[in-house]
Amino acid sequence: MAQGRARRPGQRRVRVPGIAELLRPASQLPAESEQRQASGRESHSHKITVYLSESELLELERARLTLRSYGMSADRGRIVREALAVLLADLDAEGAESLMARRLRNGH
Repeated sequence: MAQGRARRPGQRRVRVPGIAELLRPASQLPAESEQRQASGRESHSHKITVYLSESELLELERARLTLRSYGMSADRGRIVREALAVLLADLDAEGAESLMARRLRNGH
């Protein structure tokens, strides 16, 4: 905080990564036998906000209800974490030919 400036009530101090964290070498990719796992139902200490279109939100809710019809209960956050784990594992395994890389390259 700058000297002489008082933080207003209700303001949070945000931690941003330092230059050493930003420039450190990437971690090793998991071995092929390891699978990326979603965090599942647990308390999460980090948060991001993702904005979805109305149709994307409806598709996410439809997926939740479809899973429920199969006897699986999952909230939208858990579905998103599972989908992220699947896409990141594919990116680790397939690199530039992964589904996510192909879709981003093609402007999806």
